[in-house]
Amino acid sequence: MSFTTQLFIFMFFPVAVLGYYAVEGLQRKSFLSALLKKIRATDLVLIAIGCVFYLWACLDDLYRLLTYILAVYLLGILLKKTRGKYITVHKAESAGEEHRVSLALPILFLSLLFTVAALIHFKYTGMLSEILGFLLKDTVTFPSIIAPLGISFITFSAISYLADIYYGKADPGSLIDCALYITFFPKVVSGPIVLWRDFSTEMRTHAVSLSRISDGIGRVMIGCAKKLILADTFGAVIASVPQEMDALTAAGIGLLYMLQIYYDFSGYLDIAIGLSSMLGFEMKENFNFPYLSTSITEFWRRWHISLGMWFREYIYFPLGGSRKGKVRTVVNIAVVFLLTGIWHGAGWTYMLWGIVNGACNVAEKLLSGCKIYEKTPKPLKWLATMTVTYFCWGLFRFPTFEAFRAWLRVMLGVTRFTDIPYSVAYYFDTRITVLVIVAALGATVWGLPAVQRLSDRVKKHPAGYLLSQVVGMLLFVVAMLFMINSDYSPFIYFQY
Repeated sequence: MSFTTQLFIFMFFPVAVLGYYAVEGLQRKSFLSALLKKIRATDLVLIAIGCVFYLWACLDDLYRLLTYILAVYLLGILLKKTRGKYITVHKAESAGEEHRVSLALPILFLSLLFTVAALIHFKYTGMLSEILGFLLKDTVTFPSIIAPLGISFITFSAISYLADIYYGKADPGSLIDCALYITFFPKVVSGPIVLWRDFSTEMRTHAVSLSRISDGIGRVMIGCAKKLILADTFGAVIASVPQEMDALTAAGIGLLYMLQIYYDFSGYLDIAIGLSSMLGFEMKENFNFPYLSTSITEFWRRWHISLGMWFREYIYFPLGGSRKGKVRTVVNIAVVFLLTGIWHGAGWTYMLWGIVNGACNVAEKLLSGCKIYEKTPKPLKWLATMTVTYFCWGLFRFPTFEAFRAWLRVMLGVTRFTDIPYSVAYYFDTRITVLVIVAALGATVWGLPAVQRLSDRVKKHPAGYLLSQVVGMLLFVVAMLFMINSDYSPFIYFQY
């Protein structure tokens, strides 16, 4: 079930949130308060809401999810019990030398093997069949499997849960804690990725308040506007363009996709963060105007922040981070971005997308301290960064190298079609042009520090705050009209 469907907005979420508020109110003040607190009624309600939300995809998916949660919970208990226990290993070459090995290490290895194997089974069998077919010089096929909803993000949550327990950064929770962490419905499908250590703290301190409800509603309205007015409109234009197009149309479609993926994903996460706030949970920001970046390194500090944080915590730092010399640092960065590309999709274009981003990060790391690079004007760095990002999104968009190359050849004028149904003016009419300008300014100028400070000052004034709420409401109404009068377009990141 998507956040931007009539079923969710007008039926599922109002019923769910009002039911949650009713139980939360009874748990605070009623003759049943002690009992409800003891059985953790509000948390059970949230788990039930998450299960119903997930059930909308498929009954089998819910069954697999609940089995998965139980396995992760039991593995967490094993990690906790073996965390402080060691065995002594005597090295054969030196009888007097001893080496201590944590008993929790093999448990962690088996736990990660379980979670990663499940992800590979559901998501990467197609890619594995291609690799095996190439190595064996024969056709290798595996049965077609439909991946459970949000399997990648569920895997990230499970690994965070197990790794945080192993490293002693958090203790395992109860079965209710583990189930709530993995099924919490605002984040279960496409994030944001929340570390177990953070969520376990949030579970103990979260509380519903009028200010959080107000902030959450505002965030949901903005997220719906981003998705339904901008991202879906751009997506509809992209889908309507045939392969036979002119160079300007090809270039424009690349720009539309660059804006679409930003407003699609940031809009989704605005809604997720807003829904969490309405339920009393505080989630960290996941986007910080990435199209203002003056380097690819900075871009990844601003884009999908929780994904970068997860890879730093559980891949980059365990590999040694930047603590073991420049060569090792370069290797670690390359590994992280290769895995980032593979995680986004079981395709070679995704892998190349990760390699290009990793190569740019490595190059910027090696150039740090270079006088010429440091003195390069920021506008030129920004232009270079956006150019790389533009073409990288092209790799991200197309499923095969052939499709990507065909688009490049048209855009660069190498391929010319004699019979083109419509020119660029047809696709980029006045309405689309205005929306592109608004979207481009919103993704860049609106994020400038001076503009943000001005916006904060205006919102602190009662009249300014009222105006911002009215604008938000109007945008939400317009977004609902767009939703009712257009075809449904799923979030791009649902496939990951």
